[in-house]
Amino acid sequence: MKFNVKALALTSGILWGVGVFLMTWWIIIFEGASGDATFIAYIYRGYCLSAVGSIIGLVWGFVDGLIAGAIFGWLYNLLACEKKTA
Repeated sequence: MKFNVKALALTSGILWGVGVFLMTWWIIIFEGASGDATFIAYIYRGYCLSAVGSIIGLVWGFVDGLIAGAIFGWLYNLLACEKKTA
């Protein structure tokens, strides 16, 4: 079985981007918005715990997930060994 690399990349990008977005709003709702630098802010340029930061995190997360999903799918397809039946 081989993965559809484009579909996996798109799905990974959407899930990761929405995950970062929802995580940001979860923290904002329960702890309040702050401009404090978080671990993610060191990775994603422009990200902070704010409404604008959640949009920036969504975009960076989508790009990051898209690339990671494409690499994973490509490597999986490269390394997957299918047994051919006679």
